[in-house]
Amino acid sequence: MNATQLDSPGNINDVKMSIVIPAYNEEAYLDECLRSVLEDVRKSTGCGPVEVLVIDNASTDRTSEVASRFPGVRVAHEPDKGLTKARQRGLMVARGDVIGYVDADTRMPQGWIRAVLGSFDADPDTVCVSGPYIYYDLPPLSKFFVRMYWWAIALPIYGITGYMAVGGNFAARRSAILAIKGFDRTIAFYGEDTDIARRLSAVGRVRFLMSLVMYTSARRIKAEGLFRTAAVYALNFISVVVMNRPATKLYRDIR
Repeated sequence: MNATQLDSPGNINDVKMSIVIPAYNEEAYLDECLRSVLEDVRKSTGCGPVEVLVIDNASTDRTSEVASRFPGVRVAHEPDKGLTKARQRGLMVARGDVIGYVDADTRMPQGWIRAVLGSFDADPDTVCVSGPYIYYDLPPLSKFFVRMYWWAIALPIYGITGYMAVGGNFAARRSAILAIKGFDRTIAFYGEDTDIARRLSAVGRVRFLMSLVMYTSARRIKAEGLFRTAAVYALNFISVVVMNRPATKLYRDIR
């Protein structure tokens, strides 16, 4: 069975969870991402049906072709380039009660789906769960600095704000995202995850779990530098928290 080409909203049925993967020119990374996601889907038998959606966001490479190689993966197209626009398209075509968002350069650790669904089942007030990145292709010293960032900076800040999300490693109840009218498509890139976490916190509990890790590529850190990348993300987190909008409008595609 080939991937289903889907461009219209799906009907809610018995799907427990939808995994949404926005992808712009991701032919180099998408194969490994989908392999890891589908393996976790296979090992999550008993959690309820899980669907996998790739949102081809105006790609000019073989992104859709790569996704279409995987049986059971659905492909939807968002012709207007933009991360939040792709996330919104995923929301509109997803059929799951819970929607998990991961990036095309991530590698899902086994047990992620079960951990996410378990968090929602354990607490009806929880509307969003997220966790940190582990960069699988960073040298050891840089990995140490990133780990210290999560424990010494991000976690205490979460304790103050009460919300935090990482864009390529979060899941939310579909009903909660719809209640806040979805993603802010005027946000191009930086701050979009903090914005959705901030607004979701108005309708329920947003949990940031250090145990809910996601492996991801360090391509942006390698291209722009570890400390510069951390500073830009921190600036936009603070800006969204204080001003309800990100400070940085321009960004660079790293491919």
